[in-house]
Amino acid sequence: MGNDEVDFVVVGGGSAGCVLANRLSADGVASVRLLEAGGRDDTPFVQVPVGAVATLPRKFHNWGYQTVPQPGLGGRRGYQPRGKVLGGSSSINAMIYARGHPSDYDRWAAAGNPGWGWADVLPRFLRSEDNQVFGAPLHGRGGPLTVSALRTANPVAEAFVRAGEECGHRRNPDFNGEEQEGVGHYQVTQRDGLRCSAAKAYLDPVRGRANLSIVIDAHATRVLFEGRRAVGVEYLRGGRREAVRARREVVLSAGAFGSPQLLMLSGVGPAAEIARHGIALVHDLPGVGANLQDHPDFVFGWTSDSTELIGFEPRGVLRLFREFGRFRRERAGMLTSNFAEAGAFLKSSPDEPVPDLQLHFVVAIVADHARKLHFSLGFSCHVCVLRPRSRGSLLLASGDPMDDPLIDPAFLADPDDLERLVRGFRVTRAILEAPALAPYRKKELWSAGVTRDEDVRALLRARVDTVYHPVGSCRMGSDTAAVVDPELRVSGLEGLRVIDASVMPDLVGGNTNAPTIMIAEKGADLLLGRRAA
Repeated sequence: MGNDEVDFVVVGGGSAGCVLANRLSADGVASVRLLEAGGRDDTPFVQVPVGAVATLPRKFHNWGYQTVPQPGLGGRRGYQPRGKVLGGSSSINAMIYARGHPSDYDRWAAAGNPGWGWADVLPRFLRSEDNQVFGAPLHGRGGPLTVSALRTANPVAEAFVRAGEECGHRRNPDFNGEEQEGVGHYQVTQRDGLRCSAAKAYLDPVRGRANLSIVIDAHATRVLFEGRRAVGVEYLRGGRREAVRARREVVLSAGAFGSPQLLMLSGVGPAAEIARHGIALVHDLPGVGANLQDHPDFVFGWTSDSTELIGFEPRGVLRLFREFGRFRRERAGMLTSNFAEAGAFLKSSPDEPVPDLQLHFVVAIVADHARKLHFSLGFSCHVCVLRPRSRGSLLLASGDPMDDPLIDPAFLADPDDLERLVRGFRVTRAILEAPALAPYRKKELWSAGVTRDEDVRALLRARVDTVYHPVGSCRMGSDTAAVVDPELRVSGLEGLRVIDASVMPDLVGGNTNAPTIMIAEKGADLLLGRRAA
């Protein structure tokens, strides 16, 4: 490894890695190397919000993973897009700023993770946030991450919110406020009409720091050990094998798929799985790759005649071209859309203590993650189960670090997830059929005529997939099955931590980007020995 040595090596330039690169290098003394397998984020497909439609369906700034066949989905393979670019999935996502429910974090703490209750994590959310609409005590001002209202003023998204009210749900102006439940417009990580990814928020302001080096197109292949201590990272770049040594710690922030894969490639994980691929065992840690969770999601679709909606047909294309001028002048309008402009957090039954369903109302027809195009104007609505009981896993396909891992989210493996989603299907359809949306409805697509419970179940098994929130595969805990302890140190090893969505003990009730940034904010405190926010 020669003299290529720094204090901290961070693997993964996504939502967590960008935070860590910024915070760990802030003193101007500690040297930090950030390794990102993807490339630069300075393309219009990343910066202009509507450009995400080009990255979602294919391997463009996107790992484009597939799951193994899912028995709960009739043997189908699911699709798992994840960001492969600076900013990670925050550079290709729908920009929704949602923290989950406070009880999610208190549940983490009660399960053996002291320091991770709501009172502990809220200061980290506040520190990260620069909210353009709301302030104290539940929102931050002046943090790196700009959080704002959308600039589209789309009347169809507003009609969805009114439809929710017509169904008896309260309008909620702030899903991260005192109460999560209700229907409303999402706040987004957007600055002046452009995407505010983790790279834009945390990396751009500090790229000139002499003690921070950012290496793109660097595919980490293994963590290097001396005995039980992590001392560096090996990676491939431009066809060459390189390495960097860490004087203080190696931090894995490669996400719910990348971090457990890299641990196993490095000889850390279930002994039998590692031996199966001829990898030398460093540490038998059975929990690596276990406990994988994701929100199972179903999408409704309707055609429409409204040019307020986005679609690949002549009127929609003409409207989009006209919107370019408005975007250049005002940084507003259709090109600033995150597509999922409105939504809801609802209960599948009145007996639920907190919302167990989330809806995303989309101002376009979405089929198979935009991989199947409908040449019509229209709208869609996602509904997902927020705290599924199903637990999946991630395993190695081979000992080759360039091979995709075997991803098994075990969708609908637990019968409760399916029945909860059946109830969610009915709750969502009622909103979509409410009078406020009548001027925009034309034809219901794949769910038309599906009413009986058994037919709903069959439709769900035929169409459910991810809503892009995988977590939990390097679970945090105080028990022997945990991968990292509450300080995010890999159990049984030294000089190695995992800091990303993979450490979540279980899913939060909402989108996972803001919680991942919070985890990294707290993780930076732990690495630097700070106990308070």
